[in-house]
Amino acid sequence: MNRTLLACLAMLTLALSTSAAEWRTDFEAAKSEAKKDSKIIVMNFTGSDWCGFCIKMKKDTLDMKAFTDYAAKNAVLVEVDFPSRKKLPAAQAKANDALRKKFEVEGYPTFVFTDAAGKELGRHVGYLQGGPLAFIDRLEKAKGKAKTP
Repeated sequence: MNRTLLACLAMLTLALSTSAAEWRTDFEAAKSEAKKDSKIIVMNFTGSDWCGFCIKMKKDTLDMKAFTDYAAKNAVLVEVDFPSRKKLPAAQAKANDALRKKFEVEGYPTFVFTDAAGKELGRHVGYLQGGPLAFIDRLEKAKGKAKTP
């Protein structure tokens, strides 16, 4: 029985990992991937370990299957983190700060949607009520502004 349970867990883990979207930290690599796959980029400017609304948005929307399934097919995800307790590598902290300045982000969470070239298509600032479907609606509107190849 233990082997059967382990086999089921292994299959479930594999199924979840293949459909789930992955958050990256390299914006330049994300642009290349978005261009190759004809996707938009979703940047999440967050204070992952101190910002209450960032943590709530992650739990209520970004970690939900409806969003991760949508994102896996339609978006390249980039986390631009400004943590308080954990230390980022110096190069990552510098890159995150450069993105914060470039996109004029002043509060968290801020979500910036861009095309594959990095041109802003839209943004959302703060917590968004309505869960993944409300957020996906915002992304669809931004996606509609992207130039098709």
